[in-house]
Amino acid sequence: MSAVATAMADASRMHILCALMDGRAWTATELSVVADIAPSTTSGHLHKLLDTGLIVCVVQGRHRYYSLADREVAGLLENLMGVSVKPGNAVKTTTPNRLRRARTCYDHLAGEIAVEIYDFLQSAGWITSDGTALTPCGTANFDKAGIVLAPRSRRKACCPCLDWSERRFHAGGEVGAALLRFLLQKHWLMQAPGYRELVVTDSGKAALQRLFSISPI
Repeated sequence: MSAVATAMADASRMHILCALMDGRAWTATELSVVADIAPSTTSGHLHKLLDTGLIVCVVQGRHRYYSLADREVAGLLENLMGVSVKPGNAVKTTTPNRLRRARTCYDHLAGEIAVEIYDFLQSAGWITSDGTALTPCGTANFDKAGIVLAPRSRRKACCPCLDWSERRFHAGGEVGAALLRFLLQKHWLMQAPGYRELVVTDSGKAALQRLFSISPI
């Protein structure tokens, strides 16, 4: 735990970890862009994260790819992000628009849409003010919409997860995972195999506005 806390104490390493929360493998160059630091500096941060066991490196040809060590690490980071990280002011980002709008963050939704949904859940009183649980109102509305949480899940019901492109929170935990499952099952979001980004379908645009007051897409 102390090693994790040390790794998360540095803003650049946090940005790297947030990016890796999408469950994919990234190159050092890609991560340097996300963290907005020099490639040489990124290398040092990656070595520290490798030493702590938070990430792993896979060599394929001339390239090295970095990803979170396992699902347990992702869950630990997800739980810690909400209490360890404060969302910052809006910053200029070089993240491609298709990734900024909607993408996966491990097993839940991330990007602008995810942040807007999280804001709605809080303002509508569907989740608690600290973002750690569904309220009775939220439970009733999830049931009405058909959003099903996994029974007897060992993970947190909900937790604020820092969105690396928006620098604001989206919903993590079982609530975040259930939302992504629901949107994919309804075909309101579509994902091509092997890609991070999610595409909002025409029916999804109308549904997201109706259910979560998402701004026109």
